[in-house]
Amino acid sequence: MTTELLPVILCGGSGTRLFPLSRESHPKQFLALTGPQTMLQQTAMRLRGWNEGISLAPTPTLVCHEEHRFLAASQWGEVESGAASIILEPVGRNTAPALTLAALHACRDGGDPVMLVMPADHVIQDITAFQDAVRTGFQGAIQGAVVTFGVLPQYPETGFGYIQYRQEHYEDTVFAVEAFTEKLGLALAQHYVQQPNFL
Repeated sequence: MTTELLPVILCGGSGTRLFPLSRESHPKQFLALTGPQTMLQQTAMRLRGWNEGISLAPTPTLVCHEEHRFLAASQWGEVESGAASIILEPVGRNTAPALTLAALHACRDGGDPVMLVMPADHVIQDITAFQDAVRTGFQGAIQGAVVTFGVLPQYPETGFGYIQYRQEHYEDTVFAVEAFTEKLGLALAQHYVQQPNFL
């Protein structure tokens, strides 16, 4: 049996971070901020060209607030011809509950796909590198690992989490996670940026 990769796009959000451009009725993931397509549409377009080594599930999943269901469906339909399952959150409760809903939905018929979780507000310019990283991570995921992706920090940032990984290699660029620190203070962020094993 082939394990499928199920894309799950998180497109919830309160619309408070880029006010007044982003608003509660039209949060940033539904705006065209870095190109002609909206951030949700750019995320959807990253799913193209997966003809090597990975079988994508035919119907990706979108998780959004119920007030944005028509906006999400409309923007998806403008760039993708296939359907998407849309899970509606009555109230936004952050990432863990949204992923729980997506996982329960994915397993409802007895399947067990690997979920590729993609927040709709990320900017990823090197699509080939992204897809290569996903292919590498997929191999660990089908063996039961929970895989997370990290980027090298360019400067200390207190609004993001930091992943500390063990420095011994498991396979090319795959490492075991030692610790995760969420939204830390500036002094600790400055320390982490200077270390060789923090993402």
